[in-house]
Amino acid sequence: MVYRAHVLISGEPRCIAKGAKEVEEALLDKLHELHLEDEVQVVEVGSLGHGEQGPEMVIYPEGTHYVYLTPADTTLIVEEHLLKGRPVRKLIYKEPPSEPLPPPSPKEIRVVLKNVGKIDPENIEDYIAFEGYEALAHVLSEMTPEEVIAELQVSGLRGRGGAGFPTWLKWSFARKAAGDKKYLVCNGDEGDPGAFMNRRVLEGDPHAVIEGMVIAAYAIGAQQGYFYVRAEYPIAIHTLRVAIQQARDYGLLGK
Repeated sequence: MVYRAHVLISGEPRCIAKGAKEVEEALLDKLHELHLEDEVQVVEVGSLGHGEQGPEMVIYPEGTHYVYLTPADTTLIVEEHLLKGRPVRKLIYKEPPSEPLPPPSPKEIRVVLKNVGKIDPENIEDYIAFEGYEALAHVLSEMTPEEVIAELQVSGLRGRGGAGFPTWLKWSFARKAAGDKKYLVCNGDEGDPGAFMNRRVLEGDPHAVIEGMVIAAYAIGAQQGYFYVRAEYPIAIHTLRVAIQQARDYGLLGK
């Protein structure tokens, strides 16, 4: 189905704690009341970047970013923005005043979080539409495990936990390790105070993590994988369970 507008609502914990679910329900009720369900798609996504000002949403194709929303605000957004094409200025996100910043460096382009806030984390077809699982298809059809590890070495990819340990070296050690059966563990505990990188990607782009794990398993010769996620991340646990089942349904995972 082709929609004329797409509403992305942040489902990150801070926004949910501030009433994002109630905002979403009010929006859906108003769209139903005006018979707009077939024209406007509403999708709950991961972080949109400003959870401290949540609940928040972004409306496309304009890319209008609304913050500090209440259920009552949805009536104005539907009647003014979605019906008349007039953004509700008083609800639009505004950059806080600050000193001028230098132009962004190319290194600041999102890589790990590039899909977060843009796709429905509970819809595998959204991920596939953004080139999801293409890397896995390439690896399994055209590369040996040794070639995958060699490619990692050329890339210079390192761990993001602080030590910067070369990823190719870690995978090489695991591949050469003795034993007939190997296991792959994804550590989503995120024990460092104030660190939320893992939570963001697990909540907003779980299939990217699954795809990476399958590629890693192929490279090191692992037959089984596990996720370790702390109980304080219930949304991440939910999105992972949904994504794992979808990957199984599509024949991308074993039992």
